[in-house]
Amino acid sequence: MNEYVRKGREILDIEIEELQRVRDALDGGFSAVIELLLPRLQAGGKVVFSGVGKNLPIAQKIAATLTSTGAPSVVLHPSDAMHGDLGLIQRADTVILMSYSGASDELLEVIPALRRFSVPLIAFTGVPDSPLAKLCDLVLCVRVHREACPFNLAPTASTTAMLAVGDALAMVLLEARGFQREDYAKLHPGGAIGRTLLLRVRDIMRTGDRLAVVPLDAKIRDAVVVMTQARAGSVAVVDSGGRLAGIFTDGDLRRQLAAGTNPMDRTIADVMTREPISIQEDRLAVDVLRAFEEHAIDDLVVVDAQQRVVGMVDLQDLPRAKLF
Repeated sequence: MNEYVRKGREILDIEIEELQRVRDALDGGFSAVIELLLPRLQAGGKVVFSGVGKNLPIAQKIAATLTSTGAPSVVLHPSDAMHGDLGLIQRADTVILMSYSGASDELLEVIPALRRFSVPLIAFTGVPDSPLAKLCDLVLCVRVHREACPFNLAPTASTTAMLAVGDALAMVLLEARGFQREDYAKLHPGGAIGRTLLLRVRDIMRTGDRLAVVPLDAKIRDAVVVMTQARAGSVAVVDSGGRLAGIFTDGDLRRQLAAGTNPMDRTIADVMTREPISIQEDRLAVDVLRAFEEHAIDDLVVVDAQQRVVGMVDLQDLPRAKLF
């Protein structure tokens, strides 16, 4: 094995081992933090993180995760706090101060100023009897036995543990607050997750001039004309009430021609596929992809609650909708 790979695995093993220690040590302190944060978030408060050194970007990531799951969070640099940025703190907020040693002067100096706002303070630290811990209302102990650094100096396993516990905090709060997939999608409208959870079939289906539909008594030649005009690979066949009766595809046409006969004057009802796969217009657009994969089809008829044809989705439409 390459020496660099071996050393890299050793580092990961150390971090995995320390994460396991932190997991096993998680106790009532974690529950107390959840129980403190939950009603304050429900009352419109936010979580304000602060830290220095390597803990500052860790705080930024945890705050971003909380915010993206509906729990507003911000990061306040302690130096900025002492020069006007304390103005962002409101009565319903909660402050989380992150320092593994619990002895960071910058954090300790800002605590008296924070106390004037009468907001609860939570310490994220690896030293539960540290000066920071003693000055906070609650302490979440995130202790590791060693860093992954060969000198046991550079924050590595400790910052990984801080981040992982922050993720656990965000996910437990998410469930406790009843946050749903649809809520997540509303906060991510520009990404693949938002499209997957927000787009409905009606948003991507072909309608109007792009929708090929013929009645049961139409001839195959009529169906071919309609498909050509709609630039579609299939045509939906409907009864007198506009309800779905069948589907005829360009593949069906090729098979008829390959049989050696002239099918153009045959009635579409004689050759169509009856009871085709269809989907209702209010279903999630991602369900269309599942239908294509499950049934190995290229065209999907869209119907309303009364089984009337209202649209069509072609497999080629999905890349434009960015569903895969």
